Amino acid sequence: MLEDSVKKLKSPKTSAGPTLTKSQVDSAFDYLADWVYESCGSVSFSALEHPKFRAFLNQVGLPTVSIREFTGSRLDAKFEEAKAYSEARIRDALFFQVASEGWKWKGKKYCEEKLVNMSVNLPNGTSLHRRTVLVTGSAPSNYAEEVLWETVTGICGNVVQQCVGIVADKFKNKALRNLENRNPWMVNLFCQYQGFNSLITDFNKELSIFSTVTQNCVKLVSFINFKSKVRSSFDKCQQLEYGHARLLRMPLPSLEFESFDTVYAMMEDVLSSFRALQLVLLDENFKMATIEDLNAREVGDMIRDVGFWNDLEAVHSLVKLVEEMVQEIETERPLVGQCLPLWGELRARVKDWCSKFHVAEGAVEKVIEKRFKKNYHPAWAAAYILDPLYLVRDTSGKYLPPFNYLTLEQEKDVDKLITRLVSRDEAHIVLMELMKWRTQGLDPVYARAVQMKERDPVTGKIRIVNPQSSRLVWETYLTEFKSLGRVAVRLIFLHATSRGFKCNWSSWRWECSQGNSRAALDRAHKLIFIAAHSKLERKDFSGDEEKDAELLSLANGEDDVLNEVFVETSTA
Repeated sequence: MLEDSVKKLKSPKTSAGPTLTKSQVDSAFDYLADWVYESCGSVSFSALEHPKFRAFLNQVGLPTVSIREFTGSRLDAKFEEAKAYSEARIRDALFFQVASEGWKWKGKKYCEEKLVNMSVNLPNGTSLHRRTVLVTGSAPSNYAEEVLWETVTGICGNVVQQCVGIVADKFKNKALRNLENRNPWMVNLFCQYQGFNSLITDFNKELSIFSTVTQNCVKLVSFINFKSKVRSSFDKCQQLEYGHARLLRMPLPSLEFESFDTVYAMMEDVLSSFRALQLVLLDENFKMATIEDLNAREVGDMIRDVGFWNDLEAVHSLVKLVEEMVQEIETERPLVGQCLPLWGELRARVKDWCSKFHVAEGAVEKVIEKRFKKNYHPAWAAAYILDPLYLVRDTSGKYLPPFNYLTLEQEKDVDKLITRLVSRDEAHIVLMELMKWRTQGLDPVYARAVQMKERDPVTGKIRIVNPQSSRLVWETYLTEFKSLGRVAVRLIFLHATSRGFKCNWSSWRWECSQGNSRAALDRAHKLIFIAAHSKLERKDFSGDEEKDAELLSLANGEDDVLNEVFVETSTA
């Protein structure tokens, strides 16, 4: 009796759910399976056995889930379905580009394993997942070269000319260049997401204002965090100003100049704690510390120094500027023709930053130009002048390619690249067609149609109405440019970033923890393929963690605004 009573208390109280037909049950489990697979680790299989979840199934009239079925026959069927769809789309395409993301390594844990995702970009603007490779941080460039070429031949066999290029986030100067040299029809690009991200590291290493601000912030945060009485005062000031108290983030000494993410987090904390730090100066504990401790006096002078705060805001603003562009690149996924305009926009925005914070332009420009040259590929210039999207209307009303925006070297790069991408017999023909394109351009009616823009009702951003119109114009209207047209349609569709879907690492880690189990690895590959296929089909490139963080920040946004209003009102 007692044992039965305890069991009843432990088990959730449920009532019999509605009676469903077999087809309704099968349909419900299909949707459930899709959700679990496409979550790719965010939802664990073991969660399906949770008592409350089982109670929910019972409440809606569904039988208990069989985990064995979800990791067996049903998984196999979903994988085969997704794979067949991808294979059919690739077969229908005249050419494609391989995108390889995950090689770029952060930190120094080279023995750790990481996922490298390979996808296929098609001319119609869609992307398809191809394969996932498990690598360590120490993977050499020749290994990457082998993996990339295996991916290409695995897709098109001996007809390797169908792959017109690769975009990857590492090995630009070795693997990508070697493959391009051996296969002259290929255009292999370095990922612009990584290129812009690398700028932040460049600034941190090469601009003196970054090292000065970092050292000052480390000194200030160390003193605040480790002096107990001062920390207690700072906590009180935080509570008074912000309604909460916490330690300021600080990088480990070994990572201070290697991982800028932690340095930037520290700068954000210091900058957002401005008012609390000003109040600390008035606290008796801090006043006593300045009498006893030379460091306290130095920190006090730093907090009072307008120059320190201006420099901190300048560094923070420059990093934020680049990060905003990085985020836009990740979201918009620009094509290769957009690379030169992107770097032009960066230069203009940095010039404004220099003017605002009274920073000499020379040193910053030097860092940008150095990174630009590392990332630059002749395809940037060629795609820019071949894409009707960037045609410029001259005084006569003609829409002509923007050769005036290219340097002399970039003009030469255009000629060299275009002649490389055709046969020797066509070289002189394609150059003649290029000259004709340069002088005649495109009919104004077609040019305006290609460049037609509209405001996105969701984001509010101005977008091209038909992104595929640039390629379609070359294929259907500019037919007299036979050689140049074949080059143009292949160049202007190339993606400039390798960033694909974001996979949850937990499911793969679990599968790999099973040792060298072939079955476990096979399941992991299938799960990732299904999840990637779904995300790419929906053009969903964000991760669940980022979405959750955004939702939470929106939920807390009203409180933050109220706090700001309260502070402004109280100081008025």
